[in-house]
Amino acid sequence: MRLVFAGTPDVAVPTLDALSSSSHDVVAVLTRPDAPAGRGRSLVASPVKERALELGLEVLTPTRAGDPQFLDRLRELAPDVCPIVAYGGLIPLSALTIPTHGWINLHFSLLPAWRGAAPVQHAIMAGDEVTGATTFLVERGLDTGPTFGLMTEAIRPDDTAGDLLARLAEDGAGLLVATLDALEAGELHAVAQSAEGVSLAPKLTVEDGRICWGTPALAVERHIRGCTPAPGAWTMFRGERLKIHPVTLVPDAADIENGGVIENGGVIAPGEVVATKRSVHVGTASGAVQLGEVQPQGKKPMAAADWARGVRIEPGEVLGR
Repeated sequence: MRLVFAGTPDVAVPTLDALSSSSHDVVAVLTRPDAPAGRGRSLVASPVKERALELGLEVLTPTRAGDPQFLDRLRELAPDVCPIVAYGGLIPLSALTIPTHGWINLHFSLLPAWRGAAPVQHAIMAGDEVTGATTFLVERGLDTGPTFGLMTEAIRPDDTAGDLLARLAEDGAGLLVATLDALEAGELHAVAQSAEGVSLAPKLTVEDGRICWGTPALAVERHIRGCTPAPGAWTMFRGERLKIHPVTLVPDAADIENGGVIENGGVIAPGEVVATKRSVHVGTASGAVQLGEVQPQGKKPMAAADWARGVRIEPGEVLGR
């Protein structure tokens, strides 16, 4: 079948590669326009655009997928179907009706769970043990279209959103190719999504990454993993933002290198920092967590113990203020 693939970030590249190696014909790629990035704010092409150019494919970068020039070109390309992975823009009805078989999206959740832009992050933060990916027909609603296929993936106890998304991107590419193969063979049957079990996963902002040390330790640990690497988990320390990388849960009773025993959070108050030569612990509502790496503003990530020695943590200092 003739395909126009739509995608933008790194997680969409494995699918582009899989489609290019399949029996289908990728005739063009739709991606978001070059965007400013880095300290110099120079324009940078999306990962999908870079890969498409390496593959010698035509690249379409309209400001909106409803732009008349883009719609005209899409009609000229006459795709049978438009597979889409994390494109990052609204596909209007004027574009949805052009491909013979519509637009088929690879979404990184088990729909109808976690509809929206950040399904992996929300699944980790909610403490889900299993997630997956679903292929579905795009319609005007938010990830509401009938589904074609799915795959499941266990969420590991130490998974960050980046770790899990990387696995889903690789395995999900095969699911999307299999969906298109079945469509071409006339074996594909769409199934309406259930009205039960619907949950939403809106895009996470930088503010969403702020850690609330007043929540239980497990919630803090999941929040940090769900926000890693983006938008990044952070807290305030001495008036500046401090980025926090994944942390380790501390048992209900733990001897901090003979410096005191933590019991049910009674020794370390929420946000309070206890630093020794080799470790840094922070209190939560239900116990303590041990910091791994931290990243002060304008600096590279470093071991928490090295950071604590450099800033000379004072007794009773609290993160989050």
